[in-house]
Amino acid sequence: MMQEDESSVYIDAAHLARLEYRARGLSFLRPAPVSSILSGRQASRMRGRGLNFEELRGYLPGDDIRHLDWRVSLRTGKPHVRVYTEERDRPLLVVVDQRMNMFFGSTRAFKSVVAAEAAALAVWMGFSAGDRVGGVVFGDDEVLRVRPLRSRSRIDMLFNGIARMNRSLSADSVARTHYAQLNAALEGVLQIAGHDFLICIISDFAGADERTRQLLRQLASHNDVIAALVFDPLWQRMPEHRALVVSEGRLQVELRIDNARVREPLATLFKGRAAQIAELLRASGVPLMALSTAEPVVDQVRRLFGERPNRRIPGSGT
Repeated sequence: MMQEDESSVYIDAAHLARLEYRARGLSFLRPAPVSSILSGRQASRMRGRGLNFEELRGYLPGDDIRHLDWRVSLRTGKPHVRVYTEERDRPLLVVVDQRMNMFFGSTRAFKSVVAAEAAALAVWMGFSAGDRVGGVVFGDDEVLRVRPLRSRSRIDMLFNGIARMNRSLSADSVARTHYAQLNAALEGVLQIAGHDFLICIISDFAGADERTRQLLRQLASHNDVIAALVFDPLWQRMPEHRALVVSEGRLQVELRIDNARVREPLATLFKGRAAQIAELLRASGVPLMALSTAEPVVDQVRRLFGERPNRRIPGSGT
């Protein structure tokens, strides 16, 4: 198992705020290479910003004839067009899983920390683009909703909520994962998101079921939705020469995964669950990107959104 230090197990609001500097140069709408999460077919699903009706006026040479208002034109006998302006912002919602199932990591950081950092990067990407930002944070016993607003105090409220739920997680806790909270959180998103929102769901999707697929389809029918699946490398490859200590909150069990009879069924279970989640998300029409606990989140996000990691980010201290 990994050597645990405070930053790999828990985060605080100040750490999430400092990620503003690491998010510089990142954009959901940046032209991306073929390998990007938003490339090709997936990029066509991004609606961009909506349009607001501004005025109705007489037709001028060069106006887009698709904006002709035929009813007014026929009534007045002169061509009229409807003029639109692009909305100045597109609301962003991050949906952040902080249940007990996220309190695990075998290498660099716990899944709960990766989810929190990814959410913070998304928030700063939206805020720097001039968008309103908010979120839905859910633990095993609580769903916190923060409605989008272009305000640093609103971001502070969101980050404090994430940090509070993150720090409530503990291996000594008697709490168990409340699988139904995933759908409860998505139902909360439906109450906030009308249309043309950008919704980033960051979770390991434990407990995802048919209801989850239905909710994702509802959200994606009028909004842009991206699912970030947080996973641990144990999902991909089970180590052969060491023991694995696992806990459900009260009891700890040491699994001798150097024994093939123990290791192989576990590896099959992990891979099967990953395939199930990927298929559920595919059926919902939501683009999927994977975030590993083994690599810094900012490097993964830069790669997924088509930008190479910078050697030095001004103000980051790295």
